[in-house]
Amino acid sequence: MTTKPGTERRKITMERVFASSIDDVWELWTTKDGIESWRGPEGFRVEVRRMDLRAGGGLDYAMIAEKPEMIAFMERSGMPVVTEAHITYAEISPKTRLRYLHATNFVPGVEPYDVEHDVKIEQTASGVRMTLTIDAMHDEEWTKRAVMGWESEIGKLAKVLEASRN
Repeated sequence: MTTKPGTERRKITMERVFASSIDDVWELWTTKDGIESWRGPEGFRVEVRRMDLRAGGGLDYAMIAEKPEMIAFMERSGMPVVTEAHITYAEISPKTRLRYLHATNFVPGVEPYDVEHDVKIEQTASGVRMTLTIDAMHDEEWTKRAVMGWESEIGKLAKVLEASRN
């Protein structure tokens, strides 16, 4: 599952500052419990199946539609309500950066391909800045869906971090 040689996809960058510690943000990205607490857009949940946090290692998880409207959307779109996902880690720099390829193998009628993700975490005067850069998907509609999904997931991440402060 790779991009064809010589093809470069545009990048989309999302940024958020959290009133949290780098340790807490890092833990939510790099532990089974952390990932299961926020991954998946609203209406979905994630179950981690396997995690090998090292360059060349991977993360396998199931993305499960839970809310009736998400289940109905998935069924109307010809997609399963449970999608098995695979990530291959390319770089892990503790508490500063995660870079990985996410296998995109769930789009009906589209050959599987990888989407690169680059997560950077840094302490700033106003909090912990997380910058997520992803490859655009194979078309604009799916790119829009990916961005909406990530915005939802980042919102869930913020809620988990906020709850841990209280």
